[in-house]
Amino acid sequence: MTLQTPQPPPSALRAVLGALDSETALRQPAAAALRHPAGPLVPAHPLAVHVLDGPRRPELPAARRTGWRFLIKDGADVAAAAEVVQSAEGHTFSHFTAGPYLDSTVRALREAWQLAQSSRFRQQPRLLTFPGQYATALWLHSPDTGPASDLLIPLAPAPLGVTAHRAYPAAELLPLLARAPLTRPLLLGSP
Repeated sequence: MTLQTPQPPPSALRAVLGALDSETALRQPAAAALRHPAGPLVPAHPLAVHVLDGPRRPELPAARRTGWRFLIKDGADVAAAAEVVQSAEGHTFSHFTAGPYLDSTVRALREAWQLAQSSRFRQQPRLLTFPGQYATALWLHSPDTGPASDLLIPLAPAPLGVTAHRAYPAAELLPLLARAPLTRPLLLGSP
């Protein structure tokens, strides 16, 4: 079938374009690659961002959509990502990101296109984050069949016991993440 890329709301795209024109937003450390572009900066590959809270027995229907993430292209290269969050006015720019998740997202999207070619159903790419496990996955949602046939492609770096860039049925990966030890932030002065 096909990978059906979602169309972001106009307010999400406006928020990203506004951030790319904002000197204040471009001062963020993760925006360093955007400060002196080789060409025009173009928001591409919009992905709805969903968050799955709670470490025990997580289920995809419990994931809540929090906003959108756009990969920012400088020519053919992805230089950063921009995230917008839902607000009363529509969407508001949140932050830029850089680092290993950029290349990993691009790779997962390529893998998703290949998987979609052999699928009989439409698949919608989404970004799914698991804050308690510091994990992120590309979520291939099948609107025709529901969560039972959804796939998750963990991005690198993945938690221990999870292989990055392997397409897992959601029913297989979610229990693995539920069993993964929760990471706690290290507080200064704590044992």
